[in-house]
Amino acid sequence: MGSDESGGRAADRVSVQPMDGGFGLRIDDRIERRRCEIRTNDSVEPAPADADAFRSPVDTAVSVTTDGLTFDEVSRGFVHGPDGPADIEYFRTTSFGPGEYVLELSGPVKIYATVRGPMEVDAQVAKLEISFERPQTVRIGARSYHERPAATVTTTDDPTDVMAAVSTFGSALKTTSSERSYPTLRGHPPAIERGDELSVPSGLTPPAEDVHVEVPERLRDVLVVAPLAYYLGAPVRPGPEPRLIVDGQSYGLDGAAGFETAVEHTLKRTFFLDCIVRTAGPRTVPLYERRVIEDRLDIPVSDRYGQSNADRLTAYMDVPYEAIAEYIPTWKLSARVEPKSESLETLPFLVNDLSVIRSPSTPTTTSTSPSPFEGGPDGTRTDSHDTNSTVQPEQADSLEQAWVGDGAPMGASKALPAAFRNRLDRDRRDGPIEIVVVCNDDQMLEERNVVEQVYGSRKELPMDVTVYEGLNTQRLRLLLESDVDFFHYIGHVDDEGLECPDGKVDAATLDDVSLDIFFLNACRSYQQGRHLIENGAIGGVVTLDDVINSGAVRIGKTLAKLLNYGFPLRSGLNIARDRSIVGSQYLVIGDGNADIAQVEPGVALLAAVDSTPDGYDLTVSTYPTSEGGMGTQFRPAIPGVDEVYLCPGTLPTFEVTAEEIREYFSTSVFPVLLDGEFTWSDRATVSDAE
Repeated sequence: MGSDESGGRAADRVSVQPMDGGFGLRIDDRIERRRCEIRTNDSVEPAPADADAFRSPVDTAVSVTTDGLTFDEVSRGFVHGPDGPADIEYFRTTSFGPGEYVLELSGPVKIYATVRGPMEVDAQVAKLEISFERPQTVRIGARSYHERPAATVTTTDDPTDVMAAVSTFGSALKTTSSERSYPTLRGHPPAIERGDELSVPSGLTPPAEDVHVEVPERLRDVLVVAPLAYYLGAPVRPGPEPRLIVDGQSYGLDGAAGFETAVEHTLKRTFFLDCIVRTAGPRTVPLYERRVIEDRLDIPVSDRYGQSNADRLTAYMDVPYEAIAEYIPTWKLSARVEPKSESLETLPFLVNDLSVIRSPSTPTTTSTSPSPFEGGPDGTRTDSHDTNSTVQPEQADSLEQAWVGDGAPMGASKALPAAFRNRLDRDRRDGPIEIVVVCNDDQMLEERNVVEQVYGSRKELPMDVTVYEGLNTQRLRLLLESDVDFFHYIGHVDDEGLECPDGKVDAATLDDVSLDIFFLNACRSYQQGRHLIENGAIGGVVTLDDVINSGAVRIGKTLAKLLNYGFPLRSGLNIARDRSIVGSQYLVIGDGNADIAQVEPGVALLAAVDSTPDGYDLTVSTYPTSEGGMGTQFRPAIPGVDEVYLCPGTLPTFEVTAEEIREYFSTSVFPVLLDGEFTWSDRATVSDAE
């Protein structure tokens, strides 16, 4: 099965074990801490199988003998058979005749199963049942969604050398066809490190031979075009002006709206039209966006499928951006990146998210001063007398914002190269997800009590939750240097460290921070959070200034529930911020994609339900996760809805009855805005229209 770049064999990363009692299989992704279960009617004993026998790559494979399989937490699936692939549709039972079939299922891990018909496939929202006429041997393969750079490129700070480094990004694409719009078919770009001379490992040639990007020899220009060059699989070359060259034809990238906007529109147009064209392939998908946009296009979608990269791109460039803009999915991430050499190491990770990259205009820079509050009866957490440089990045049209540069950003996450390096160095872990809550503030026991109930409340996910009160410095230091998946601190922080009954723990003095993700719910915790990242952590949530206790408790309770549900740090905090007047003081530091749990329906969502005279309006907004990046498809579990939608973004509003809302709420637990009030689907109640 080959070697895995993170060390060891791929099978060590993904394991398959019998479930307790033997009635099924448990698949564990030990790197991403994901788990899924396949249940059987009879006790089974998995035997090793040949992973190379699958048409798609898998990390490990087994075989079992059974008369049926039940897959839990499956968000999307296809049946590949003699007549081509067939979409597995919710709320339907489909019969398949004799022949060999391959089930392709998306869930916490990617699963393939080779079976023989006849069989029946019964698809519910988070459960898929396969029934055979008689017992048979089934081969099952599993693949982690974990992606890491396949190589590291060393570059100097010279813009021409940086162009050569960025030109290697497209080598990570697994195809240059329209299917590259699927997140699983875009590999992670090579990592970048700075050195005294350019060094590019062999085998990193960009795949597009008839497409390239030209920009002047300025670092800012190279950074801006990096995501576009990656998605096109194109090299970047010096030129007198920004332009895209497609099979000898030139397209300017410096139109009336400016260079950065032209690059953004070219990336979004190409990606979106690839999403439309891919539906004309063997995997026939009833995509909503294709139905509403196809008549506006001057390019027959079916004629574009299978065309070369250059031919498709030439056709796409003739489509006015304004004609399709309203249907392009909400972009996941926009990043303001200071054009200096220190930004280079972060670039591949932003590109991996297909981030829109812009250089910051002159931001508003301020200096936080000591708070006039002194804590105590007035309900504030006054913790620090340090001063931090803060910046106010311009906001962009995307779900999430990131800042790469000096200063602590207001309204954006702070991306740090150390966080991404730490994530790549993460070792596999066995056992349950380890969550530790420390409450060192007696006035914050409400938050402590709520989060203790929230973390570990999902029965399908094994979590080991430990809660401490009044932890001393020695034990807190040991905890921060131990293998903890998530650390939630409730208390006080100042420039000397995290407060304990007997003193303070300064994260800057820690030898090796082994915890992954943290939430420092305390005033002015930014600097301590940064020290945690620099010493080994992956990502966290911190504050820039003093926060009122009541507001901090509200943020803490909401974010705990969202993280437990499966939201990554960045998108979870974006929702939690709106729940408190102090929300603007919170930001993500490090890797904003970090999470502590898998999301149950496969795509993180927020449902807005508004009462109408005749029933309810239901509007679903989807958010990206590690399993579902840009280009993921989603079908809401709403009776009568057959179309799928591109993620992330807000789906069209559905008119539904109270009974349909109740049925939708019963499919899984997810956050809900019910007539503007924030709640959860397992707690929300609706009334029948009078």
